[in-house]
Amino acid sequence: MSRTRSRTAPLDPACVAAVDLARSAIEETVGPDQVGEHLGVEGEGERVVTHYFACLDHAYRGWRWAVTVARASRARNVTVSEVVLLPGAGALLPPEWVPWSERLRPGDLGVGDLLPTAADDDRLAPGFTETADDSERQMIFEYGLGRARVLSPIGRDRAVRRWHSGESGPHTPLAHAAPAQCSTCGFYWPLAGALGTGFGVCTNEYAPDDGRVVAADHGCGAHSEAAVLPHQVEPTSPILDDLAYDHLPEDSPEADLAGSADLAGSVEDTDTEPLGHS
Repeated sequence: MSRTRSRTAPLDPACVAAVDLARSAIEETVGPDQVGEHLGVEGEGERVVTHYFACLDHAYRGWRWAVTVARASRARNVTVSEVVLLPGAGALLPPEWVPWSERLRPGDLGVGDLLPTAADDDRLAPGFTETADDSERQMIFEYGLGRARVLSPIGRDRAVRRWHSGESGPHTPLAHAAPAQCSTCGFYWPLAGALGTGFGVCTNEYAPDDGRVVAADHGCGAHSEAAVLPHQVEPTSPILDDLAYDHLPEDSPEADLAGSADLAGSVEDTDTEPLGHS
């Protein structure tokens, strides 16, 4: 069995010697203050080589200038083919490009925006798969009734993981501080279908998740069975100032005289008018 050997074209001496030509091509493009030392040469093909120069621009650290020169067959003059700026080892590069459909996040879609769904989106399945009866499935498929596509098992599992790990799931400070889970709340309305076993909609207008899908093991302080216990106030004995009052027995003559004096004083205060009034 014979092996195919790749033959490397030899470097053209005239192209290798065209260092000054390559440098002048860069200087004409960006100026002489942007070109550094000559880093080397690399063969691209027959009578075609690329010269590399250091880039002195502070915004492109680690990058290098690449000037490709060539010489035609039986020609003496070397000409410049292209001048480009290429990243070298340790160069700062932009992040890998991501399609716009993968950069979208919840809340990015605004009024009037359209978000087309791909025909092969694995979150959706043909509409006839929504029914379980084979005869109904065949009829819907033939006559084109119902929805064109419905939620697939993959799309359902993604929604379950997203909802359960989100703000309406059980792993939030709001749910940890709740008196009970949403599954035992009277305002919890379970979803229909397979998702109803673990998710529902909150219908309490005072709850933070009103009108949103919540997990059955989520919870908040607006639970229908939450009760506020009244604060019990323990009775305390009155505090008496022993320095200002004398304790007298109720049946003693002194107590009767003190009570009569207090009554007389209160009557005199009522009948006396303040000074300065006629």
